[in-house]
Amino acid sequence: MNSPTGSSPRQDPVIRLEDVSVVYRIPKERIISFKEYAIRWLKGQIAFDEFKALDGVSLDIQPGEVFGIIGPNGAGKSTLLKVLARVLRPSGGRVRVRGRVAPLLELGAGFDMELTGRENVFINGAILGQRREDIASRFDGLVDFAGLRSFIDMPLRTYSTGMVARLGFSVATDILPEVLVVDEVLSVGDAAFQKKAAARVAQFRDAGATIVLVAHDLDAVCRMCHRAAWLSGGRVKAVGPAKEVVHEYQRTVA
Repeated sequence: MNSPTGSSPRQDPVIRLEDVSVVYRIPKERIISFKEYAIRWLKGQIAFDEFKALDGVSLDIQPGEVFGIIGPNGAGKSTLLKVLARVLRPSGGRVRVRGRVAPLLELGAGFDMELTGRENVFINGAILGQRREDIASRFDGLVDFAGLRSFIDMPLRTYSTGMVARLGFSVATDILPEVLVVDEVLSVGDAAFQKKAAARVAQFRDAGATIVLVAHDLDAVCRMCHRAAWLSGGRVKAVGPAKEVVHEYQRTVA
């Protein structure tokens, strides 16, 4: 088993984390209103506990690598992906990510439930930096992949949670990224869509994209990932070949 310091760089890494920490400050007392919070904050009357979601994480991830993140609930896995996707600023340390990142974190999080599926596709695509004409040229294929042709001009509030997630996945993965960040989204939708989603991620892998994958499905990590890191309590317990890290992790939870 390799020590939890990342691999020896064979080339310039696509992702480099150097002693990265994320610290949340949590009030020790329950404050029921924003007004009370503001008054007590101005008077310096609020005491905080600090919670370290990530604690000194260092990793290198190479171009074209499929890298798994495993660990129990509350280990810091999703927090780490949010740092990589640049939606969360670390409290300390340094993060370097080269290339366009497609984050699959909370699918449909940027959608407006009062707008139609069609309108949300164009708005969400624009948020991801895509041009309107490019979205229009790929629109039919995107909708067919999601399996929502009959619903695309209906408001999203009429969609099921699975339908919203399928549309979000289709928009986010419509263009091959340099870096794909995936947080437990291969379980969205029914079995048929899960198979399509896994095939698309595999397509990105075969095309040379770098993929960082959080999953509780350890068999999937062994099958899809080159290397993996085991997180516990915000710290890296081990990093190395995926099967070896998974085996070490399983020994502790058996």
